[in-house]
Amino acid sequence: MNTGLFITFEGVEGCGKSTQLGRLQAWLEDQGHSVVVTREPGGTPIAEAIREILLDPAHTAMGPEAELLLYEAARAQHIHEKIGPALAEGQIVLCDRFADSTTAYQGAGRGFGPEVLHELHNMATGGVWPDLTLLIDLDVRVGLERARNRGRKDRLEREAIDFHQRVRDGFLALAQSAPDRIAVIDGDNSEEIVAQAIQARVEAALAKRIAP
Repeated sequence: MNTGLFITFEGVEGCGKSTQLGRLQAWLEDQGHSVVVTREPGGTPIAEAIREILLDPAHTAMGPEAELLLYEAARAQHIHEKIGPALAEGQIVLCDRFADSTTAYQGAGRGFGPEVLHELHNMATGGVWPDLTLLIDLDVRVGLERARNRGRKDRLEREAIDFHQRVRDGFLALAQSAPDRIAVIDGDNSEEIVAQAIQARVEAALAKRIAP
């Protein structure tokens, strides 16, 4: 029986996902949990190579269909090679972005419909889906300013502000449709308060995992 726990982090650019994922990893490991940390697109050599193609700002000619299919291809390899085996071993998997990002960015952002996304997600994931998703919500202008301060912007960070607003709206719509799985965390709070809110949600998920 699969006793692993799959936790994903989602949100707009610059919302603090990666920072909070690192904090959660340390917190879980301090408690003796075995944790696998990964990201999308990426996580395996093949998926990381796809990531380079997707995020390279030089690839301005990339069409939306190619973009969507590349994300799903990277995800399929990621599940096959890393996420699926880790969960089967009973490990906790923390992933920086997953299929919800595709629904927000390529669905709400690019305009692909839910039927197309549903079929592709099913094919790519093989039914592997997060037990808990932590959506760190933040004003897109604040997030993009934070992202700019990190240095060179990737291809998606260079999109117009209205694209990023559609993405945020897409994430919030997802959270409304799946409240039992997606926890919305206010990213405008301090790093410490955000971390505490995340830990509370994860504690509840861990308790459910070990319940008879």
